[in-house]
Amino acid sequence: MITYPNIKINLGLNVLRKRPDGYHDIETLFYPVHEIHDTLEIIAGDDFSRTSAEIFSKYGAEGENPMARQGMTDDGKLIITVARKEGVDWDPLSDLCAKAYLLLDKEFQLPPVKIFLEKSSPVGAGLGGGSSDAAFTLKMLSDMFSLNLDEESLAAYASRLGSDCPFFIYNRPMLGKGRGEILSECSFSDISGYELKVISPEGIAVRTAEAYGGIKPHVPAISLEEALQRPVEEWRTCLVNDFEKTVFPKHPELALIKQSLYDSGAAYASMSGSGSSLFALYPRM
Repeated sequence: MITYPNIKINLGLNVLRKRPDGYHDIETLFYPVHEIHDTLEIIAGDDFSRTSAEIFSKYGAEGENPMARQGMTDDGKLIITVARKEGVDWDPLSDLCAKAYLLLDKEFQLPPVKIFLEKSSPVGAGLGGGSSDAAFTLKMLSDMFSLNLDEESLAAYASRLGSDCPFFIYNRPMLGKGRGEILSECSFSDISGYELKVISPEGIAVRTAEAYGGIKPHVPAISLEEALQRPVEEWRTCLVNDFEKTVFPKHPELALIKQSLYDSGAAYASMSGSGSSLFALYPRM
């Protein structure tokens, strides 16, 4: 089975308060973007000899390409290969796809699988690529092995893997509160008349801890839901990403990119999540 885990952008992101558990309460609108995605393949243990022609043509046999890394659990139930044109500098067994399999395996004693993940979405860019991979892995495993997990159950498992993961179970525009895992439907100004442009500067990755460093939580005068219902042309003055206040001083080039997006005619531009990617909405001609 092959799927294409997509990214997301954040339309507004307010850091409201510090919680007793050390996390922060936030509010944001998660918005899926399907044009940028990874490729995720899961093969059941009784079919280990098969892989997709497309992936094989790019990377050849496992272990032959420096852009790919493979890991295997001690019991041999999970073999995971992660490939990326820039190279893979993390242990595949630490990837959220592997953690998603191990989470469900503990609950349902899954059959052995082979996972192949081709990373095309930017890493450490605030676009949720890793969270999407994890959520898609949960959904695929449920389908492959007839676990019959509904969206609510899958989202509960996803929340144990990361704050952004539950959104990708639903994968439609949703308001995120709490750590981002409390999701609900939300009305917002129609952006179908705008062209979306996503920019991920090379060589800049922002860790979430870095983005939270120095953050000053506050409840804004205009709530996120109110700001989202205003015309897109007004978002520049009322729809903010609080992480820009901590990330831009450390990476001033990102602030310059944002200004360049406005200079080129964007109706709205913002950093996504904790960065470093930015996006802009341009009126369609």
